[in-house]
Amino acid sequence: MMFSSPEAWREFFETYYQKELNTLADKILTDGRKEKSIYVNFLKDLFIFYEGRIAEELLEYPDTVLEHASKGLELSYNIHDVRLENCKARIVNLPQTRRILIRDLRSEHVSKFVAVEGIVRKVTEVRPKIVKASFICLSCGNEVFVVQDDNQLKQPYECKTCNTRGRFVFNPDNSIKVDSQRIKIQEYPENLRGGEQPQTIDVFLEGDLTGKINPGDRVVINGIVRARTRGYGSRKTPYMDIFIEGNSIEVLQQEYEEFEITQEDIEKIMELSEDPDLYKKITDSVAPVIYGYDKIKLAIALQLFGGVPKKLPDGTEIRGDIHILLVGDPGVAKSQMLRYVHRIAPRSVYTTGKGTTSAGLTATATRDEVDGRWTLEAGALVLADKGIALVDEIDKMRAEDRSALHEAMEQQTISVAKAGINAMLRSRCALLGAANPKYGRFDLYSPLVEQIDLSPTLLSRFDLIFIMTDQPNPDHDRRLAEHILKTHQIGEKLEMMKHLSIEAAEYRNEYKNIEPKIDPQLLRKYIAYAKRTVFPVLTKDAMDRIIEYYVNLRNSSKESSVTITARQLEALIRLAEASARLRLSDEVTVEDVNRVIDVVEASLKQIATNPETGEIDIDYGLTGTSKTQRDRILTIKKIVEELEKLDDYRKGVPEDEIIKRAVEKGIDEMRAKDVLHKLREKGELYSPRPNLYRIVHYT
Repeated sequence: MMFSSPEAWREFFETYYQKELNTLADKILTDGRKEKSIYVNFLKDLFIFYEGRIAEELLEYPDTVLEHASKGLELSYNIHDVRLENCKARIVNLPQTRRILIRDLRSEHVSKFVAVEGIVRKVTEVRPKIVKASFICLSCGNEVFVVQDDNQLKQPYECKTCNTRGRFVFNPDNSIKVDSQRIKIQEYPENLRGGEQPQTIDVFLEGDLTGKINPGDRVVINGIVRARTRGYGSRKTPYMDIFIEGNSIEVLQQEYEEFEITQEDIEKIMELSEDPDLYKKITDSVAPVIYGYDKIKLAIALQLFGGVPKKLPDGTEIRGDIHILLVGDPGVAKSQMLRYVHRIAPRSVYTTGKGTTSAGLTATATRDEVDGRWTLEAGALVLADKGIALVDEIDKMRAEDRSALHEAMEQQTISVAKAGINAMLRSRCALLGAANPKYGRFDLYSPLVEQIDLSPTLLSRFDLIFIMTDQPNPDHDRRLAEHILKTHQIGEKLEMMKHLSIEAAEYRNEYKNIEPKIDPQLLRKYIAYAKRTVFPVLTKDAMDRIIEYYVNLRNSSKESSVTITARQLEALIRLAEASARLRLSDEVTVEDVNRVIDVVEASLKQIATNPETGEIDIDYGLTGTSKTQRDRILTIKKIVEELEKLDDYRKGVPEDEIIKRAVEKGIDEMRAKDVLHKLREKGELYSPRPNLYRIVHYT
């Protein structure tokens, strides 16, 4: 005997959901749509009704129970006395025991009610689907209805009025249709073990479930597992494909809501936030196995917390995410740093330059194998929405693939115009990139842009750029060697203890140095809690300090060069907000500003110090040409242009004459020769004969 029945469901709705019934009836009266839903909380309400017996039956016999629920809805009383026809009961909040991983779905789950969690990879367009097709008999004109349940339109076998077979015309106007959409969800990348491919499953949605989700969303799909035979044309095989017939969708909140933070966790978080050594502890917890790089680790810690994203009244959006680029010699642990952040960040997607295309970063347009329509499949930057994207070997990407990063880093959107699809996807993520110099080792006396294959426009979008060099230093080398050897020794001892099942307390003190100061799980929850609940505001003193620093630095150059731009100013604000958020403060103070000024200056001094003047020049850092160099180039080009107008130099201006005039204008002879050669390399001057120069005139 089943406990579920239309009467039992009517009693359930009228007992627990009377307010929702009235709202549903009001919606039907207001907009006339008969297709509405009521959401039933499984754990909170259904599980306690009839001692949970109907809830148990729902999990085992979902088709029958959901049909009873729809009939029960239709019978339920509401204050408007509206008959709730074609309304659906949608079940949410299933117990953890019914949350099945995609890779764990088996034949025993077919026709059962389950919940599956994952990332939306692909979304088709919303299109009408015929559930009951109307046909007109050509012999007698009678209308025949056929219920549809497959991918092919089924025709009636014979007319019941005149018994004629096969002579029917499809009548789409009288057919009963419902909105339909198919999505594909994929397992979370962070839950995969080494070498595993993320598995996917198709989900079929109908009615008011359609059109609600986008690629990159993290969702829980509650529905019935179905199976269909795999076939090629008319041939069917004994193997079956499984899919989910969606009953409800729970879109997980993107702001780290997927982390369950208990009251005990909150107490630990609050206790940690009041620790006087909080900044050092969090910095030391970022890749503790890697020796040194304290400023870089602090910057990465601030990146994990992020600034405050803002939406202004005019619709302008200002990003809060912080982008960092690490450039350096081979073997300085750049990739290890990225890997550790991938493990510790609450949400992250890791990719490398060699194995990444622009479609893999943004979105791919693929043709659907069932109906041939074009659909969008989310890429890495979309999947990392509200998290952090880690791109190793960013310089190894092709230039056309790297161009996809420009919009994603500043506007934090991905615009797609492919195969007739025009869409805009969100990619609100921080980017941590790593790059190697073109010629193996980083040359401290050459500009950054000449050593890595990244355009100035892309470099300018990074809030912080750090150079990690491997310079010989006896004291530092000794400490580094000792640290690496101790790390290996501890690893050897731990492996020995694991294989021999030994518990050795005396080793505990030895590996405290490479153990994170804060437990990684607690740190993940701390970051999630901070991003979810803390939104700091700049104090008046902090604003004054930022303005003072910005104005002083802008006017500090004797050469009238541009030291920093408004982009670095915004980076300073974001970092200061992250510093306040790190200690769970609602205010950005002067201490926060001073702390991040040290980090910003460390970055600027590494990449933007003009070797000739010793001053910071952001143009030198991002374009490779300083203000003084630009002035020299303009002067020498002007000299050549003026001289070639003279009759004596119509065939070309001698190098000696150009250098002589340049020296008269205060340019050093060696630098004048260097500028001449560079202008020829760039195609702005050419030599019709050896040691003669002319201006290249483009028509």
